[in-house]
Amino acid sequence: MDRAVNKHRNQMTVAAFLLIASGFVAGWLGNGELKNIALVLATIIAGIPIAIKAYKALVMKTFSIELLVTIAVIGALAIQEYTESSVVTFLFLFGDYLERRTLEKTRSSLKKLVDMAPQEAVVIREGNFFNIAAEDVVKGDTVVVRSGGKVPVDGRIISGQAFLNEASITGESVPASKRAEDQVFSGTMVDNGYIEIIAEKVGDDTAFSKIIELVEEAKESKTKTEKFLNKFSALYTPSVVVLSILVFLLTKDLHMAITFLVIACPGALVIGAPVSTVAGIGNGARHGVLVKGGEVMDKFAKVDTIVFDKTGTLTKGKPEVTDIKAFSDYETNELLRLAATAETLSEHHLGQVIVKEAKGRKINMDSKPEDGQIIKGNGITAKVGGKTVSVGNRKLMNAEKILIPQDAADYAVEREKAGNTAVFAAVNGEIAGIFSIADQIREDAATALAAMRENGIRKMVMLTGDNRHTAEMVARKLGLDEYHAELLPENKVDYVKKLKEKGYVVAMAGDGINDAPAIATADIGLAMGEGGTDISMESADVVLMADKLTQLSHAYSLSKATIANMKQNTYFAVATVFVLLLGVLNGSVHLASGMFVHEASVLLVIVNGMRLIRFQPKGANAGLHLKASVYNVNREA
Repeated sequence: MDRAVNKHRNQMTVAAFLLIASGFVAGWLGNGELKNIALVLATIIAGIPIAIKAYKALVMKTFSIELLVTIAVIGALAIQEYTESSVVTFLFLFGDYLERRTLEKTRSSLKKLVDMAPQEAVVIREGNFFNIAAEDVVKGDTVVVRSGGKVPVDGRIISGQAFLNEASITGESVPASKRAEDQVFSGTMVDNGYIEIIAEKVGDDTAFSKIIELVEEAKESKTKTEKFLNKFSALYTPSVVVLSILVFLLTKDLHMAITFLVIACPGALVIGAPVSTVAGIGNGARHGVLVKGGEVMDKFAKVDTIVFDKTGTLTKGKPEVTDIKAFSDYETNELLRLAATAETLSEHHLGQVIVKEAKGRKINMDSKPEDGQIIKGNGITAKVGGKTVSVGNRKLMNAEKILIPQDAADYAVEREKAGNTAVFAAVNGEIAGIFSIADQIREDAATALAAMRENGIRKMVMLTGDNRHTAEMVARKLGLDEYHAELLPENKVDYVKKLKEKGYVVAMAGDGINDAPAIATADIGLAMGEGGTDISMESADVVLMADKLTQLSHAYSLSKATIANMKQNTYFAVATVFVLLLGVLNGSVHLASGMFVHEASVLLVIVNGMRLIRFQPKGANAGLHLKASVYNVNREA
């Protein structure tokens, strides 16, 4: 019966409305008996789904809003207030219909995200093309995507070139040009072109699947306000029944007691916080920002200090070798070969830059390094072709008791002041050369940081393992309050802990494995998704799916807007119930009119929450959103 009632709920609402209208017409024509029959039928039809939900709540030993309405309607029928009983049940059903419709719109951005998941894939196996389900693609498959097709896996392009719409992953609507060796992600779409991809992550391991999983988990995570309101309503609802009995005992007015019972329903109070949270999370997902739940949103809004890693966070994370200076008899390419061969053991981004430079110069690195030892935060030592090679910073050279000649030390400082990272290379215990590696500050960094200051961030700090000269230059250009250089991962953790001990609410933003401990230690962890590692994304509370700091600024503004919206809804709901109850007690608010106002208040808090779906930040980074919109309009034109 319950299924049948739910299936025909809308039709029952329409039938109740038609019966009420017929009853009023009959009364206007002077047929009071027909009017009462129509109104009683309307009450029964509209009351059935309400009573079923009330019964189910009682079985679960909870007092629901439906139970209050059911008691009130039975009371209204008992005192022959058929007009009010029919209008109350109809308004409750109609209000429920409007709530479901508006909440569906609120969740639509999340539903669209899920609907974008690719279903099919074209793979090449044994020289033949096969159409298979996306979930059946395995690692190592060659996947083909043509114009208009969705990328079904995370992988690397091995052939072809295309413009990809990556809005589902990064929130960036401007198509990105992709060619051989570039990474592509599941859920993105080929606007124009043809690519062949080697599948590296498939099924639930893809970035897009993780986004959906994180968003679904986020919807279930409640803010402190929601948790409080849930506990409050569990106590509040039975208290209303007791108060209604007291009203009847004191006034001997059953009509007033019934009206009190209905009007005191905490509908708007209970729905106000969740709708704000869902809308806020949905807005974030549309803009490439994954906020892992309402509790994270609540805490993020209170952040007053942001700590940044440098490489890959404030800078682009795509450093290049700008110079190789030899301080020995080794030729530049031979020095590069030795250093790059040793660095093949390392996952550190600077080491990989040296390897990439060697590959770019087509230098032979066939010899395998032996006795490799990675010194976290400092560098690497290994034997290459019988020679002991040490590649890293000054701390590594000191630890290995390798003397840095004065001319090499002066050259390193000179390069660092110019914005480079100086990487020392020693062979058999003597300095052989210095690699200069430079990274560029993100174009949107200054704008995003200015916007966050406008929105309430008091302190901005940069922690980096890089040298102090480069760190100073970046900090100066971006107007940071503090910077600390040449740090190990554990030093970053200690610094975050000290900030928290001083009373700051700290967010930590980073993208690498070495940032994961500090990200986990901070009140709010922020990870750069596109260039970030899986471990930093897992540790983080907020994931930015594109390498754009304006997304961080958007996330911070959004968290503040979401919590403010939630408070607006809560205050409005409490004020409405208070005013209505006063009206009931002084006789100016009746059952039907009170129910109308009550349902209207529920819809108003939902509509207010839905405003967050279209939220755009005000301040310094608002102009960047406007530029993107103008670009899209021109492109569509």
